[in-house]
Amino acid sequence: MTQATPNILVVEDDRETRALIAKYLRTNSCNVTTAADGREMARAMADHRVDLLILDVMLPGEDGLSLCRKVRAESQTPIIMLTARGEDVDRILGLEMGADDYLPKPFNPRELLARINAVLRRQAAARNASAIEGATTLSFLGWRIDIRLRELRNPEGARVAMTSAEFDLLRTFCERPGRVLSRDSLLDLTQGRSAGSFERSIDVLVSRIRRKIEPDPQEATMIKTVRSGGYMFTPRVEAVAATSN
Repeated sequence: MTQATPNILVVEDDRETRALIAKYLRTNSCNVTTAADGREMARAMADHRVDLLILDVMLPGEDGLSLCRKVRAESQTPIIMLTARGEDVDRILGLEMGADDYLPKPFNPRELLARINAVLRRQAAARNASAIEGATTLSFLGWRIDIRLRELRNPEGARVAMTSAEFDLLRTFCERPGRVLSRDSLLDLTQGRSAGSFERSIDVLVSRIRRKIEPDPQEATMIKTVRSGGYMFTPRVEAVAATSN
């Protein structure tokens, strides 16, 4: 799971289906709260933190599509819609209302769990990307890169000398961890086309950076070469909170 015990709210009017979903998710490291309609859902969301909402389309009273629209207007809580109707129009309406995913009944509980995991992973990645985008200092594996001061420090806190081009490339990697970046895109993100640069210059810079940060530059694990793709920065990158003097 994305987190040890995510809080899942299941809104389903069929008692048997509701119990089946809750039992399966609880056996797979989830905290589960259940509701049979929109009123119970509103109470549950007021009383508990909800990390993800499983919402049936066909509910007594206010239907799932309307409830989805209301939730999305107030929060970014991930929503997976369930329905016995498999028509494309229902799926499209659910997604247009702000649902993150859509699963028609009958479904395999394992598939529902897989979709929950995928939605939570995407949300966590989006939060991390947002934090990284606005940060002035980033960290990975004990290393720190200070974007404002344009400094790189190793896990022991010592400053590591870098050229401007090396720093710009490492910063680009740190701001886009886990993504395959082509040489063309790396050129556009760092040096630009007007500099008269060429793709092989990226290879040279990557080699230099590897010698400075990799335990074994010949067997690189941080900046991996992706055949016919480019490069990928593999460490987990986190924004470092600013400290007040």
